[in-house]
Amino acid sequence: MAATPAPPQAPPKPTWDPRRPVQPFPWLRPTIRIRLTLLYGGMFLIAGILLLSIIYLLAASALNVGSDLPFRVLSGEVSSDMCNMRATRLPADELNRALNECVNEQRQHALDTLLSRSLLALLGLAVIAFAFGYAMAGRVLSPLGRITRTARAVAGSDLSRRIELDGPDDELKELADTFDDMLERLQRAFTAQQRFVGNASHELRTPLAINRTLLEVHLSDPGAPVELQQLGKTLLATNERSEQLVEGLLLLARSDNQIVERKPVDLAEVAEQAVDQVHGEAEAKGVEMRGQRDPAVVQGNGVLLERIALNLVQNAVRYNVPEDGWVEVTTELQHGQAVLVVSNTGPVVPAYEIDNLFEPFRRLRTERTGSDKGVGLGLSIARSVARAHGGHIAAQPREGGGLVMRVALPV
Repeated sequence: MAATPAPPQAPPKPTWDPRRPVQPFPWLRPTIRIRLTLLYGGMFLIAGILLLSIIYLLAASALNVGSDLPFRVLSGEVSSDMCNMRATRLPADELNRALNECVNEQRQHALDTLLSRSLLALLGLAVIAFAFGYAMAGRVLSPLGRITRTARAVAGSDLSRRIELDGPDDELKELADTFDDMLERLQRAFTAQQRFVGNASHELRTPLAINRTLLEVHLSDPGAPVELQQLGKTLLATNERSEQLVEGLLLLARSDNQIVERKPVDLAEVAEQAVDQVHGEAEAKGVEMRGQRDPAVVQGNGVLLERIALNLVQNAVRYNVPEDGWVEVTTELQHGQAVLVVSNTGPVVPAYEIDNLFEPFRRLRTERTGSDKGVGLGLSIARSVARAHGGHIAAQPREGGGLVMRVALPV
């Protein structure tokens, strides 16, 4: 009797974190302005040190020349406040030696004074040099700051922003003008795409609505043959699937843009509404709905956020195990973000297939392949909506089968 093969084990959890790491001290980031400041200030400091050394050597050499006394004392009495000499009568040789030592001590005192004052002057000039270098670097790099701010605004899908840099016709202005021209072409392309999506969706939805109406009228006829009614139901299901596809494509195209009008939306309420909408389907499949939903208010579009939660919960219910399955939906505030997590039991999902889940019309090579429960746009729409709100969505396999979907949005 052949042995029963062991069930496949769950793949290891991915170790990457989709969130960008936050630096502990962002002001220590080596920006171009800081580097230019250090370069200019360091060059000035090195030049000042060399200049100070040359001046000190020249002053020492000048003081060393002719430091001996131009006279000799044969006899007499000498006193000094600078040197340690007593007002006593000394022999001539000892008196001359004492005078030489006094002159050398005075010379060394003058050099020490010169050195200390020069160091103080150099320190003051270094502070002024670094401040001047920082101001000049900021002045030179201010066009780059404008380009960066405009690029950051464009990254949020605000294609109407322009740099419009004025000033001398240098490399930075050429870069800014080139960037403005690129933005102009991108805006025209996106505007044409939006117009095409709107017109195409209108042209597609109209005949589909007419087909649905005609099919419903024929199906309402009690005298229609059974074969005709069965064909009508099949065509009506196909028409409904086409309508879902058109609506999904339209929503996917619109959700790629930034959300202009934002209102406070509680993810807990959004998740609760999604759970209520799929509650009947979950009961029919024997899937238990559970999870704690804490308040998590974000600024965004409530309809689009509800679409995220509904798509995730529907997928978690539909692609579950045949018996004793469950779906856990939780919301919470975590590290300054509102987090929606949808976990479920289900088939084992390979880690290398995770990225394919978020591509349009892409499904796993498991039981999802032959499924007719969706059009393959749910997770693509969820990712686009999350990006439009400044957040992200990530998936990872769950131990024992199923997925853990995590949506993080800024509060």
